[in-house]
Amino acid sequence: MSSQHGRRRARIAFSDSAAKQLENITSEAELHALDRALVVVSVDPDIGEPIPGSTAGPQLREYADELERIRLLYWITALKTVVVVAYIEV
Repeated sequence: MSSQHGRRRARIAFSDSAAKQLENITSEAELHALDRALVVVSVDPDIGEPIPGSTAGPQLREYADELERIRLLYWITALKTVVVVAYIEV
C-alpha cells in the first residue's frame, strides 16, 4: 500500500517584535484565529500578497483573513521551508 503525502508544511518562526505581540494576545478567540492563519500560511506560503518595497531584503508578504479579522506580515526563506512572521494584527 502506498501512502500519498501532500506538500510539506513550512515551519513558522517569529521575529522578536512578532514574538512580543504574540505574548500580548490573551483572548482564546484571537489565539484560535492566529493559529488558523498560521496553518494557512504554512501550507501555502505564497498565499499572501507581496508588499511593494525594496528588493534589498526578503520580500514581505501580507496575509489577511477578513472573516477571522487577522493580518500577518511575513517573509519566506529561499527554500520556502520557513515562514518568518514579522507582524501580527488580530
